[in-house]
Amino acid sequence: MTSLNVLIGICLLTLTCLAQASDLVKKPSQGSVQETMDRLESIVTSKGLTIFNRIDHQANAAGAGMEMSSAQVLIFGNPKMGTAIMKQDAGAGLDLPLRVLVYQDAEGQTWISYHDPAGLRDQHQLEGNPAVDKAAEAIGKLTDGALR
Repeated sequence: MTSLNVLIGICLLTLTCLAQASDLVKKPSQGSVQETMDRLESIVTSKGLTIFNRIDHQANAAGAGMEMSSAQVLIFGNPKMGTAIMKQDAGAGLDLPLRVLVYQDAEGQTWISYHDPAGLRDQHQLEGNPAVDKAAEAIGKLTDGALR
């Protein structure tokens, strides 16, 4: 019976990981990491959203005496929308504000990547919350704009 429990546990863990991975959105960019992130930051600012931080992983790695390819994260959001989500389930605060990663892979391709906010419904108790749909639509449009 114990091996059956272990097998069931492994299956459930695998399904959970697959569900989270399916929320990952990746879009190729023709620009460099810097150019793509600059465009994204400009668009986010022009829409009146709050930028909480921009993290340059490559610069931080260099500061630690290490090397890595270019990668930057933009942390941003709309506090009013985020609050509407967290009022329904404070646990959603683990995934808010929104984060977008722009990075260069080993082949030199630049990517924009983020977790689709619609996935918050499954991870938290957010059924019927219109702010989740708005956040999912907004991050899609913002990142599409950064690719132009």
